[in-house]
Amino acid sequence: MRKEGNDGAVRQRRKRTMGGGERCVSCTTFNILAPIYKRLDTEDQSLRESEHRAYWLSRNESIIDRLLCDRSSIICLQEVWLGNEELVDMYEKRLGDAGYVSFKLARTNNRGDGLLTAVHKDYFSVLNYRDLLFHDFGDRVAQLLHVELVVSSRQSRKNNIHQQILIVNTHLLFPHDCSYCIVRLRQVYKILQYVEAYQQEHNLTPMPIMLCGDWNGSKRGHVYKFLRSQGFVSSYDTAHCYTDSDADAHRWVSHRNHRGNICGVDFIWLLNPNKHRKPLKTTWNEAVFGIIKYLLCQASLTGDNAFAMLKADIPGDYITYQSFYQALCQLGLTNQLTGLTAQEIESLWIQADIDGNGVVDYEEFQRIWSPVDTEQPEQNPEESNQVNLGKGIEGPVFGFNVKDAVLFPPEVEKGMWPENYSLSDHAPLTVVFSPVKMPCSQPIC
Repeated sequence: MRKEGNDGAVRQRRKRTMGGGERCVSCTTFNILAPIYKRLDTEDQSLRESEHRAYWLSRNESIIDRLLCDRSSIICLQEVWLGNEELVDMYEKRLGDAGYVSFKLARTNNRGDGLLTAVHKDYFSVLNYRDLLFHDFGDRVAQLLHVELVVSSRQSRKNNIHQQILIVNTHLLFPHDCSYCIVRLRQVYKILQYVEAYQQEHNLTPMPIMLCGDWNGSKRGHVYKFLRSQGFVSSYDTAHCYTDSDADAHRWVSHRNHRGNICGVDFIWLLNPNKHRKPLKTTWNEAVFGIIKYLLCQASLTGDNAFAMLKADIPGDYITYQSFYQALCQLGLTNQLTGLTAQEIESLWIQADIDGNGVVDYEEFQRIWSPVDTEQPEQNPEESNQVNLGKGIEGPVFGFNVKDAVLFPPEVEKGMWPENYSLSDHAPLTVVFSPVKMPCSQPIC
């Protein structure tokens, strides 16, 4: 097992971040690599760690040791071997003894692994918990927790706002090839739909949303771009002032996959209530159009050639619904398991046919091919003026500033994967947040 080494310096960095008398909170996300998936380093690559109790027990004890030493306010774990009662009991008992309340959710169809989210009672009280089952190819799931920050009565009176958060823990499908793009995007869409529905169902005032987990995709992927278009920020990149540019796309890594590739796939996404959001369905359609454009470019079809391919042999200078559908079939986007549904295709067509005349002309195509970014900037958290929150409520809202973010082991923060790291094939990501009052940019967020 890897020695602590530079880990002490990392923890000192976190302690300094949480100083200054602030009531900061922290969140750790970690794919702990289920023993049923971990291949043993032997000649027989079919051997799994799950067949050797001493191996998986020792490694998971070390994982828990690390989690308890870090003592994050929120812990989101993926690939927990929920099919093994002994391992589950060990996590629940040790986390429970340390002051955490935990919730677990297995993947559907008895896959063997699942999610575990633990919240420390010194920092949060759990108001509600929901399971989200995707019921799709890959048997993926998500957890939703509605929590409230534990503060002193004096702080509560001073702030006069409810310090509540929505937390999601998930593990998206691995992108084995391009045909999985739509499924993965749809999983994120379902999460955001569910969060919106939950907020409306409970008539919630605006609050921060944290999306944690293994997203199985990098900063250059469609999932990343979709979440950014919805106003979410990557907490790690925010803490280190990294941008969405290609130059910053590989600054850090968090996973070495079964193919031996290293990439950054573990994120803690943050959406503050002062962030403008476009309608969810609109950004979903735009994200799917982005996938269509990507596939056309992969086929060396750009601009006029892409328009010609989409309109097929139609004599006029426009695309019909039938030729659009045929193009989607040729691009492999209508597969029954991993492709678009008829309803989704219809929604795409309605958004593309801006004037509603039944065809998409070249000008309308150009708006899809080269969309104009209409994202609005978030307001300054320091400008805590009174704003109308909708439904007759006025006042500031509660949000978070990202204070720091740390990946372990330290080498991954420099884009390298150390050979002597053996806790998992993922690096744990921990982010420190400080509560802040801020205005809301929308009547209803």
